[in-house]
Formats: sequence, C-alpha cells, structure tokens
Amino acid sequence: MILAILSMRFGSVSFTYREIIDTIFGGGTNLSQNIIMNVRLPRVITAILVGANLAVSGTLLQAVMQNPLADPGITGVNSGASLVAIFIMMLFPGYTFLVPIAAFGGGLLACMMVYLLAWKNGIKPMRIILAGVAVNAILGSGTALLSVLYSDRIQGVISWMNGSLVGKSWTDISSLAVYSFIGLTASFFCIRYANALQLGDKMAANVGVNTNVYRMLLSLTAVFLAGVSVAITGPIGFVGLAVPHISRLIVGSDHKYLLPSSIFFGSIMVLLGDTFARTVASPIELPVGLIMAVVGAPFFLYLLRRGAR
Repeated sequence: MILAILSMRFGSVSFTYREIIDTIFGGGTNLSQNIIMNVRLPRVITAILVGANLAVSGTLLQAVMQNPLADPGITGVNSGASLVAIFIMMLFPGYTFLVPIAAFGGGLLACMMVYLLAWKNGIKPMRIILAGVAVNAILGSGTALLSVLYSDRIQGVISWMNGSLVGKSWTDISSLAVYSFIGLTASFFCIRYANALQLGDKMAANVGVNTNVYRMLLSLTAVFLAGVSVAITGPIGFVGLAVPHISRLIVGSDHKYLLPSSIFFGSIMVLLGDTFARTVASPIELPVGLIMAVVGAPFFLYLLRRGAR
C-alpha cells in the first residue's frame, strides 16, 4: 500500500499524500481525479496483478520442471504469447478481445516445444536453457517478420512489445482481474501437487501421485497466468525467475507459503520497477520490461555461475 501511494504521487505532475487519499475517497480536484483515478491508479493495479501472475507462473514452472532456472521468459511462454498477441493486434485489430485466450494458447504451445526439445531421459537445467534459447529465437523471428511486413502498423504496438504499463485503463483491469482471479485461485489448488513434484517422480509415484497429470495441470495454470499478463502488458521478463528464489530464502520451499509469498513479492517487484521506469528519465517513460531485463539478467547469470540445477 505504501509503495502504491508513492507510485501515484510521483510523475509529470506531483501530488501530496493528502491529495491522493482525498482523491481515492471521492474528493480532490478535477485534475487529481483525472490523473490519479484514470491514469495512475489503474496502472498501479495492473502492475500488482501482473507481478503476482508472473511470479506464481514462475514458481509453478520451476516445480514442474524441477529446475530453478525455469520462468515464463526462458521457457518460451512469453515469446509464444507475444507472437500470437501481436499477430491478432496487427492483422485483426477488431478481435483484440480474443488476445488473452490466444496468448494463452501461444504460450502453451511454446512451453510444450521447449519441454519436448529438452526431454531426454529427464529434464536438465542446461537443456532447458538451450531449448528455450532456440524456441525464443524462432518465435522472436516471427515477431520480427510481422514487424517488417506490417511496419505501417508497428507504432500501435511498439510500446506493448517492450513490456509497458502505459495507458492501462479500468477496461484492461476488468478483464485482467477476472483472469488473474481464475489463475491465482487455481494455483492454490495446485499447492499439494507442486510439493509432491518436489520429491522427484519416483518418490511422488510411490505416494500415489500421477506425476504426468499433475505436471500438466500445473503447466496449464502457469502458462495461463503468464499468457493473460503478456496479453495486457506485453512481455515482462525475469519476474518469474527472481521472485521464487527471493521467496524461498524467506519462507522455504513449501508451496503453502511459497505461493502467497511469490504473489506479494511479485507485485512489489513490478510495481517498484514501473515506478522507477516512470520517474528515472522523466518526462520520458521507460518500459517496465526494460527495467526488469536490466535487473533480471545479472540475477540469471548469477544462478548460472552458482551452478543452479
């Protein structure tokens, strides 16, 4: 709550804390109502929901693949969702209401490609990385091809392609909130299965867990959360990679505590990143996806250097 109020205070127009509180509760001037209620508050709520979605998605993917380097960006989910979303937004702008579901389908297909390419008598972290690089390159080239073929339409989605919360409205929130509620609720029903998968396939099977079915359920939930988030804001990387590790350091590996913690820290990370992106080069607003990449890439290299597996 403190970070949300700070985020609403700073920008091209600054407000006092009293003005923000008064405006939220129906008071304030016309200027504060227009800026805070119609611009900044929707952006704050979007950041909170997207951060929670991406963090939980990364947590579930790491449980599914038993790989601490898995996240929606590295496993190709973001690239697949982005390609399908851009295809619809550029070629069929009248059907943008289908983007969240279509992005889910694109992300799921990309995740399956990475999983199949990486599978060889089990999954190993390095094969996940190599398969993810290959799939991301293929899907990225598809996005680049669309940008070249329809360069006259690229301006309408260029901000989205870099992962941005600019211009998010209550309409965006109304759809994102519904999808987030469905996905996050489903994730809490996956807690027992995620904990079971941590035991390894043989041990999980010995206690009566159908690992293949549960792995598919967790993957669907993770891809759904990432896909609907990408559909609204564009690809924002490394949230799903970093947040689960931060949460494990604090609450441990039990998903009963890990998932709520990931929701909390994921929301904080994206909200903090977006606030920084809005203010660091003011009046120019940087995409939050760029900030997350600058922060997340060194963290990813650190995990590789440490020999995460």
